[in-house]
Amino acid sequence: MTVANAQNDPNVPKPSNDPNVLRHTPLNARHRALGARMVPFAGWDMPVEYTGITAEHMAVRTRAGLFDVSHMGEIEIAGKNALAAVQTIACSDPAQLQVGQAHYSGLLTPEGTFIDDMVVYRMAPSHFLLVVNASNAARDFTWISEQVKDAGDAAAIDSSSRYALIAIQGPFAQDVLQSLTGVDLGGITPFWFAYGEVAGARATISRTGYTGEDGFEVFVPPNVAERVWDALLAAGRPAGVVPAGLGARDTLRLEASMRLHGNDIDETTTVLEAGLGWIIGWSNERFIGRDALQKQKDRGVTRRLIGFEMVDRGISRHGHQIVSAGRAVGVVTSGTQTPYLKKAIGMAYVPVELSKPGSDLEIDIRGRIARARVVSMPFYKRGRDAISG
Repeated sequence: MTVANAQNDPNVPKPSNDPNVLRHTPLNARHRALGARMVPFAGWDMPVEYTGITAEHMAVRTRAGLFDVSHMGEIEIAGKNALAAVQTIACSDPAQLQVGQAHYSGLLTPEGTFIDDMVVYRMAPSHFLLVVNASNAARDFTWISEQVKDAGDAAAIDSSSRYALIAIQGPFAQDVLQSLTGVDLGGITPFWFAYGEVAGARATISRTGYTGEDGFEVFVPPNVAERVWDALLAAGRPAGVVPAGLGARDTLRLEASMRLHGNDIDETTTVLEAGLGWIIGWSNERFIGRDALQKQKDRGVTRRLIGFEMVDRGISRHGHQIVSAGRAVGVVTSGTQTPYLKKAIGMAYVPVELSKPGSDLEIDIRGRIARARVVSMPFYKRGRDAISG
């Protein structure tokens, strides 16, 4: 994730149709009132941190953190042939979803590479919601609209403006959220969702997230987002729940080995190369990219996305080269010093022969060769790596 210091004066009004102006989520004023450091991200003015990335990361791992993810895109597909439309654009098999269930999927090119990754929600038998990345939302909608035209009775609508999205993540997330809703959160299993109210606002409550922790993402109308945000912070204050920004979201997802579009997956990387073969719905014969992935599966991949830990001192970052015998053989896609595991870790694409856990790697860190070792992913798994006591 790349962040930079904000360049625009947020107090100067700008026309909303100006593509050079940062967009604001419904919670922008709250972030500023809380002293967040704001940065441009995917065309939005977003909080990168409040009290510090490490503190926010640790709060999520040990208590809970509150994230504004209202910048994400929401695309709805509905109509008699909505299922066929979604089966065409999602590399999973949405036919396997029950109403009230969601799953992780990919929006692919005919070559089996990623236009984007997304979560697919089945809202009704012929009504689906796709949550896509903010940086790709407009392009995704254009692509999806073109594909849906051939599905028959199905229409795609960009409904992003209808939703604010707030995530509460961490061991205390359920207890805090439960105090504000009559929905039985214990009855919502991972990747399922329910309808109800949160802090008196109508909401869709999904047991999903991007941190590796248990938690929920709450969809609410934008005009009540501040009320829900304030209520969650107030209810969580006794338990040490804190607002968290993009910085902690990135380090948390990397510890949990969750791929980031634009870094770890993009239009040059296939689902199989990225180690995400489990999201492919081979029973779905409709999806774009299926033929290419079947051919790659049959012949085998030549490179893989792996996890590594640094052996030598140093932190490897996105774009650093993996070298062997003096030549570049791969590239680091994500890397950081993790606040919780307290290790320098990363992900990289390497030739298959270097992908086995325990394999030694050399990484060019700004002209210095540093040793690293391939390790199994995820780096962090809830329960397995929790700090005791």
